[in-house]
Amino acid sequence: MTLRMQPLEKGSPVTGKSLLEDVSLPAAAILEPALANNIAWMQRFADEHGARLAPHGKTTMTPALFRRQLDAGAWGITLATATQCATAFEHGVTRLLMANQLVGAPNMAIVADLIGRGADYCCLVDSVANVAALDRFFGERGLALQVLVELGVPGGRCGVRDESALATLVDAIAAAPAITLCGIEGYEGLIGGEHAADRVRAYAGRLVATLHRLMDSKAFADRKPIVTAAGSQWFDLIAEAFDRADLRERCTPVLRPGCYVVHDHRLYRDALAEVKARHPGLEGGLQPALAVFAHVQSLPEPGLAVVAMGKRDISCDPDLPIPLQRHRPGAPAQPLQDCVTRKVMDQHTMLAIPAGTDLRIGDIVSFGASHPCLTFDKWRQILCVDDELRVLEAMPTLF
Repeated sequence: MTLRMQPLEKGSPVTGKSLLEDVSLPAAAILEPALANNIAWMQRFADEHGARLAPHGKTTMTPALFRRQLDAGAWGITLATATQCATAFEHGVTRLLMANQLVGAPNMAIVADLIGRGADYCCLVDSVANVAALDRFFGERGLALQVLVELGVPGGRCGVRDESALATLVDAIAAAPAITLCGIEGYEGLIGGEHAADRVRAYAGRLVATLHRLMDSKAFADRKPIVTAAGSQWFDLIAEAFDRADLRERCTPVLRPGCYVVHDHRLYRDALAEVKARHPGLEGGLQPALAVFAHVQSLPEPGLAVVAMGKRDISCDPDLPIPLQRHRPGAPAQPLQDCVTRKVMDQHTMLAIPAGTDLRIGDIVSFGASHPCLTFDKWRQILCVDDELRVLEAMPTLF
């Protein structure tokens, strides 16, 4: 894959500085060793299962992280919107998998420009109406648009729900001169409840079976069709379904987890524990890499610390921020295992602290979060730090 990497911001005034002593807090930071581990671990996992990796870029919208993922072997980057695709392309990503429907003439115009400039782009379709609109728009411009049929689940998001709707959609694509069917896509992340793992396996099997039927009917273009799924929770089960000799030889299986790049301190930590339980021989694992650092600003009453960090700085969904460690310049970090976040406001976090906790005004507390996506989009830059919390790089985010 050819990359056209554009330079990111250089010469940040915080590069080489101490996060604890020289950086205005609150600040979001990624621990470099954990980041490197995560990128290498997931790439190795995909490689060992004969799949390509197209990490979901909406998690971070951080070109410096896209660059690292691609340098490690990623096949492309997944995005969710036309503007996200344009941003990724401007920073060197030429293979763009938009795991969403392309709707609206202004969004189509953005994509047409990308295709005209050489982007290898594909999006999802699940309706005849959308196919007709896309065919009209791209046909008038003399462009071919690559699409994947989205296979949905009852109660889920987008995607065709039954075989009749699928057949009608495939026929509509075949009759649309400007539309090229290049694969099939699914998303299993909304499958939950009792026996969720069995239901994910069944869904993955449905994806593969549908792919074979479409191949047998010559529905795809000449190149190997893409089959893709996998968020950050069930990637192992999707990889199992895709790890078949007939798929490796005839198709391009693509996994597209996103949150793995920094992992997290609860939701995906627990999901990874389930992955490891399903695969006891799986070596290594993902490590939490993202944290937000903020000062203790008030100790107004016994058992309460107020930290200068709030909803504008860290995700509170699906869990409130998780206090990790107390930091003081020149002193070892101390765990805060018995402290609990009770409430988060715009710029304040109320931390319940046990009696005798050594916490002072001006101390720095690091917090983890569940589901990192909604922390990234609160920051214009994320600081990459080493084990000593010295800033190695300022990484701009481009939401």
